[in-house]
Amino acid sequence: MTDHNETQFTSAGTDIIEVKRQNAESGLSYNEVKKLLAQSGGVGTKKYSDTDVEEVKQEIHGKNQ
Repeated sequence: MTDHNETQFTSAGTDIIEVKRQNAESGLSYNEVKKLLAQSGGVGTKKYSDTDVEEVKQEIHGKNQ
């Protein structure tokens, strides 16, 4: 039987409990960010994007516009 207070290591020697602790303190996960963006509809996120809106419009609608 394993003692839950005992430090657990992977076969490579990584401290599992320490990794979980650091992950909990690291901020939002990828999926949490996706959920937040979906809830906001992407509103107000333009400042975080380097997408050229005009280039995307041309790709979608063609260069004939």
